[in-house]
Amino acid sequence: MSKVHVDFGLCESNAVCMGIIPEVFDLDDQDYLHILQEDVTPENEAQIREAVRQCPRQAISIDDE
Repeated sequence: MSKVHVDFGLCESNAVCMGIIPEVFDLDDQDYLHILQEDVTPENEAQIREAVRQCPRQAISIDDE
């Protein structure tokens, strides 16, 4: 199963991904991004791929296992 990966060295906590799919990405009060659901499923794949496309720093990717 594919999984969401975030390069936290690149991530600037812009929260674009959280705006697209808050079930998967969450930004806490310290502006630290958390992955709430790392599995890419048929139900969330389109939104995760949109978050990958729209990330200003290209910090999000999908790892195929």
